[in-house]
Amino acid sequence: MSDLEETSDAAEAPARKRPRPGERRLQILQTLAAMLEQPGAERVTTASLAAKIGVSEAALYRHFASKAQMFEGLIDFIDQSVVGLIRQVTDREAAGPNQAARIVALLLQFAEKNPGMCRVMTGDALVLEHERLQERINLLFDKIEAQLRQSLREANAASATPTVDSQVQASVLVAFMQGRLQRFVRSGFKRLPSEHLQAAMGRVL
Repeated sequence: MSDLEETSDAAEAPARKRPRPGERRLQILQTLAAMLEQPGAERVTTASLAAKIGVSEAALYRHFASKAQMFEGLIDFIDQSVVGLIRQVTDREAAGPNQAARIVALLLQFAEKNPGMCRVMTGDALVLEHERLQERINLLFDKIEAQLRQSLREANAASATPTVDSQVQASVLVAFMQGRLQRFVRSGFKRLPSEHLQAAMGRVL
């Protein structure tokens, strides 16, 4: 969760006793993500989260109405990151298979650098949490798939069924990506999503 870490150095400084507005909220999200990065970690409770930060559970609820809202904060960060990474690719590279492959690569690299976020993206961290959280993750992957379809549509223009072909390719890419993320989580973050990625993408596309 490197981007959050860069903005939260001040939250860890011992010089001030009272965090600035918004600083504690950021610290809570950063700590939650860090706890999710532990391989085989048990379900994070508000009690364990509060203990890790060194505050009371009541202090957590001054910043978030519920634990589900804390996870929504992480999902917001993931969503913004995904949208930003996709925009980087579409702004710099023409539509086509290379653009689609680059999008998949950047999203897998993001998950690899942020294991806690990866557990959220796979739904592993959302088991027994509010169902709306998984719905938001599903919508995120729908958004990714829609962009991949758009990236591939032009390349399939000469096909008799360009729309169907693009849909099939995009769904295969998303399934491949989700499989890589699941394997990363289930291996205790040992099997990297980027493993032999270029060769694998060559086969998929």
